[in-house]
Amino acid sequence: MGRAAKRAARWAPERAAPAVGQPPPPPPPAPPAAAADVPGWLRVSAAWSWRLVLLAALLYVAGRVASDLYLVIVPCAAALLLTALLQPLAHRLRRRGFGPLAATWCTLLLAFILIGAAAWLVTSRVEAEYPALVSQVKHTTTQIQSWLSGPPFHVKTGNLTRLSDNIVSYLSKHQSVLAGTVLTGGRILVEVLAGAVLCFFISFFLIKDGDRIWAWLTSGLAAERRRRANLAGRAAWQAVVYYVRGTIAVAAIQATVMGITLAVINAPLVAPLALIMFLAGFIPLVGVLVAGTLAILIVLAAKGLIAAVIVLGVLVLMNQLEGHLLQPQVVGKMVRLHPLAVILVLAVAGVVAGIAGAVVAVPITAAITSAVRALQRDDNDGRARTAGGVISG
Repeated sequence: MGRAAKRAARWAPERAAPAVGQPPPPPPPAPPAAAADVPGWLRVSAAWSWRLVLLAALLYVAGRVASDLYLVIVPCAAALLLTALLQPLAHRLRRRGFGPLAATWCTLLLAFILIGAAAWLVTSRVEAEYPALVSQVKHTTTQIQSWLSGPPFHVKTGNLTRLSDNIVSYLSKHQSVLAGTVLTGGRILVEVLAGAVLCFFISFFLIKDGDRIWAWLTSGLAAERRRRANLAGRAAWQAVVYYVRGTIAVAAIQATVMGITLAVINAPLVAPLALIMFLAGFIPLVGVLVAGTLAILIVLAAKGLIAAVIVLGVLVLMNQLEGHLLQPQVVGKMVRLHPLAVILVLAVAGVVAGIAGAVVAVPITAAITSAVRALQRDDNDGRARTAGGVISG
């Protein structure tokens, strides 16, 4: 053996020879992986990226399923909002001695009688005032043509005449559609009737047995999780109830003001426009703008520029009152959402689910945020109790 071999043998670590019948010792650990050379920010970004991609895929699948089941989802959403509105009345009737079944029937019948009366009023007023609207539009367009053809504009009246004739022809052909008395296509009629029936039955059972349904949904949870689920569910439902109440109060004020304004200037279709303004109140920020624009256009076509400017001024004043007084005082105390969050939620829901999505977007967001806040308060209270017990101990 050479000198180098003797030196290596002397400094080599001594290893005990394995005993007879025992397996050899495990091999030395492998060297660290090359992933340690990847920067930390890149690993974190990659981890977040695949999670976000998975979440986007789940949302896409949920959106496709919801679009295929819109005949079920839309009536369910409408039933939830209707239940949030009518459940306090049903509870009040129960406290006055009504049974659960009688209180539910009385509440729903009263609601559908009011809805039917509103639909009948709008339809009858449109049918009665429509001929006068068409004649007023003809008169107004004739005045606008003579005004634009004179100095200082000197606009050629040929295009204006064709535009005026097209507007009057459209109004004459679509009277029944605007009045809401016909539905084009048997499929649309069947879908509307099926949705109305489904909404009625869902509302009936939610008002009558809502507490029992929720108890059944949470019955499979452990005691602590059931308590937290009840806490979050109660906060979410309370937010929806307060949102619906506040929105109806604000929408009623807006519809009343618009109806009075249109009646004072003797505009046509006062009741239909007031009802549209009321329904538009359920789409925050955007609905009133669209309904007000429709009212201004109708008043401009029927009564002229001065009346349209008056309606525009009332609309601007009403919008300021809503943003600075009605929404913060009536809705904002319970449903605390920033206007930017409302706009973003409305935009996303409107693109994904149309008008129905825009209607339910804000109450869903308010329910989720209220449930999260309730759970956070419960966690903070639990930590405070634990800290107090440690200090006292």
